Amino acid sequence: MAQTMFIDGRPVEFTDQKNVLEVVRKAGIELPTFCYHSELSAYGACRMCVVEVDGMGIVGSCSTPPREGMVVRTNTPRLRNIRRMALELLLANHDRECTSCNKSGACKLQDLANRFGIRHVRFGSRDKKLALDLSSPSIVRDPNKCILCGDCVRVCKEIQGIGVLDFAFRGSNSQVMPAFNKGMSEVECVNCGQCAVVCPTGALTVKSETEVAWAALNDPSKVVIAQIAPAVRVAIGEMFGLNPGDIGLGQLVAALKMMGFKKVFDTSFTADLTVMEETHEFIDRLTKGEKMPQFTSCCPAWVKYVEQFHPELLENLSTCRSPQGMFGSIVKTYLAKKMKIDPENIFFVSIMPCTAKKFEAKRPELAHDGHPDVDLVLTTQEVGAMIKEAGIDFKNLEVEALDMPFGFTSGAGVIFGASGGVAEAALRAAADILTGEDVGNVDFVAVRGLEGLKEAKVDVAGKSVRVAVVNGLANAKQLIENIQSGAAEYDLIEIMACPGGCIGGAGQPIPNEKQIREKRAKGIYKADKMQQLRKSQQNPLVAKLYENWLEKPNSELAHEMLHTHYHSRRRIAGQNISLNESSNEKLYVGVCVGTCCYLHGSYDLLHKLRGILAEQNLNDKVNLEATFCFENCANAPSVKIGDEVVSVDLEKPEQLIDLIRAKVNK
Repeated sequence: MAQTMFIDGRPVEFTDQKNVLEVVRKAGIELPTFCYHSELSAYGACRMCVVEVDGMGIVGSCSTPPREGMVVRTNTPRLRNIRRMALELLLANHDRECTSCNKSGACKLQDLANRFGIRHVRFGSRDKKLALDLSSPSIVRDPNKCILCGDCVRVCKEIQGIGVLDFAFRGSNSQVMPAFNKGMSEVECVNCGQCAVVCPTGALTVKSETEVAWAALNDPSKVVIAQIAPAVRVAIGEMFGLNPGDIGLGQLVAALKMMGFKKVFDTSFTADLTVMEETHEFIDRLTKGEKMPQFTSCCPAWVKYVEQFHPELLENLSTCRSPQGMFGSIVKTYLAKKMKIDPENIFFVSIMPCTAKKFEAKRPELAHDGHPDVDLVLTTQEVGAMIKEAGIDFKNLEVEALDMPFGFTSGAGVIFGASGGVAEAALRAAADILTGEDVGNVDFVAVRGLEGLKEAKVDVAGKSVRVAVVNGLANAKQLIENIQSGAAEYDLIEIMACPGGCIGGAGQPIPNEKQIREKRAKGIYKADKMQQLRKSQQNPLVAKLYENWLEKPNSELAHEMLHTHYHSRRRIAGQNISLNESSNEKLYVGVCVGTCCYLHGSYDLLHKLRGILAEQNLNDKVNLEATFCFENCANAPSVKIGDEVVSVDLEKPEQLIDLIRAKVNK
């Protein structure tokens, strides 16, 4: 039932709005925020959204629930002063090299400083520069530009269920960082990049590799070829004034050709190929009842998540490479031979919505004879920046067609770009393969939509197939727990790390919010409907590739070229972290804080042990360190004393102290 509150003297009705901020925005007033995100928990730290409420005074609108009859003022002199002061304080502690910042022009701090007329900062500038973290293949972390809004902390913990980032230290020394300030590549980051999506400044940005692309394009010895992922076509136009969901594929092909790309192909082609391989693999597993449920393996962030947190599920992953990985293999082998070009002279570029694809392209499993199948991954953002740098008028370009033979695709390949698309494409194929006939155009709408978890029982050729579709790794975590506890059973599971699937990838244009993802998804399904062929098995050029080269789906050659394997990543690389003065004469005691041991209480053990050693005056005889995996995960938590790895009973830490003391006294 609608209720009424008064905002700046006007009555405004509200129903299900969860806070005053949402009601204010409903009234057409855009209150400024840094730490508020509609898909995350309320944090209330930045104080930019403060309002004056009769009887309550000044409150954060994001953390205050609306009430019947509430009287709210949003723009009093006092509120303007608070906001300006908050902005000045943030700017005083901020690296203000705006012109060279990757986020320049899309930075919320820059935008609000301009909106509130901040022309002079009355406080001193940042007195100490912190080192950039360039270790990740996907993300650059610049702590000098962090405003401590906590958006990255919450998206990693709440949406992805990982928690790589958190607050450290206090007061003016506060920072957001990975554990022990390690590099992003040294912790459990899956390279999804959602932290960069929600970061309002340039503290977390997509790692730009446009200069590598320009160097290849200007190298006369290189034949530069591109593939364009399905989700890029419904987002690239946003960088040039088009609406989310508008299909800009033809203009993008034209722009790439103008920049010097010799061939431009569609990743949807190898999405069709993935459907053929993955569906035959699924039918084989379903028939034999082995290695079920089958998980899709198209999302590299999800694959890395399994390797790190659930290696026991690796055999359930489809062995198919992702469409990107399949295309790289085809280009560097089959196409190179057809074009009579040395594969080393081909520079193959993937244009992707995804930052994790940068990590995937560097996997040794996706290489031949030490040479990567995909030489470079550029995100939608990066390609848009290159088009702008080249001065190309994207919006008014005449469209151009993709190149053959890998520019022809079915609708099933296109829908890979939205959550549920991979599962639906596989079901479209399975229906025909199992019946041995064309059952017509079948839309499995039950697996569509942006909900975090979708479940469906689908009749496929008389067989009831239990399907789950997940986006967001926190949802995947819950799903796995349900499966392992016996609370849920499925046959086919599609998992994408990013909200909404690839359309919400971290490499897509900013803003990348739910409403925009919904429009992109509509564009994907519109493109599917426009295709003459909507099933992967109907793609004649895929059939020809099998006829001329691969023989048949899941053949020995197809497995060699289009499939791969994965491995456990429970062990995390990195240096040990000493917690007291080290000395070669001291007894080494290392406490593992890797995933398994951390979950079994090793972090608390570490702090408890440090206190006991100090109390018993053993600090001068023991070198205590936090370290990573001793390969003793089954018996976590693990501690290494000298050369011996032992398991610890957290209820009896004195036994560990007795063992340490015995070794010290030897």
